[in-house]
Amino acid sequence: MALTREQLAQRVAKELQDGFYVNLGIGIPTLVANYIPQGMQVMLQSENGLLGMGEFPTEENIDADLINAGKQTVTAVAGASFFSSAESFAMIRGGHVDLTVLGAFEVDVNGSIASWMIPGKLIKGMGGAMDLVAGADNIIVTMMHADKHGNSKLLSTCELPLTGYGCIKRVITDLAFMEIKDGAFHLLERAPGVSVEEIVTKTAGKLVVPEHVPEMTF
Repeated sequence: MALTREQLAQRVAKELQDGFYVNLGIGIPTLVANYIPQGMQVMLQSENGLLGMGEFPTEENIDADLINAGKQTVTAVAGASFFSSAESFAMIRGGHVDLTVLGAFEVDVNGSIASWMIPGKLIKGMGGAMDLVAGADNIIVTMMHADKHGNSKLLSTCELPLTGYGCIKRVITDLAFMEIKDGAFHLLERAPGVSVEEIVTKTAGKLVVPEHVPEMTF
């Protein structure tokens, strides 16, 4: 069975490491803040000027002035700091973010990502995505494996305008966890109950499948 958005965030959270500075993109990535393993020290960075972002607030502790890059209200952890977006982008461009988690419309076998524009549709814009893919070496994309019509979003070559070229190394979809290298998607894990055959059918780009593909754990 395909993963829910919350399960995707849980699986991404397993890639966090103690002491990491992490930037979470808009959409599914923002949910990762709710699943940081207990006892792990991770500082979440937001390009609008916050280092030390916490979980989403409850109704009792909501602060309308405290928001993430997607304009959602958030909380701040002990030791958090606030600064200008110029300083925030200096952190990103300077390579000081250990892990970036982004959503995407398309990803291809070269590690390229399209995430900011669909011709003919009103999209808010690229935000800080181009800076993030240019300034970060460790990027995970989390997304749906196919669109609502069943068309694969994992391609040989991205068809939409690119956010970045050759910058994505790992992709976690609602069906699978894959590494991108040597011009192909390499299947590492499959979602519980999802067959390898379904993943193969819904992956348009070259896919390398090992003899044994374990199910994801959370």
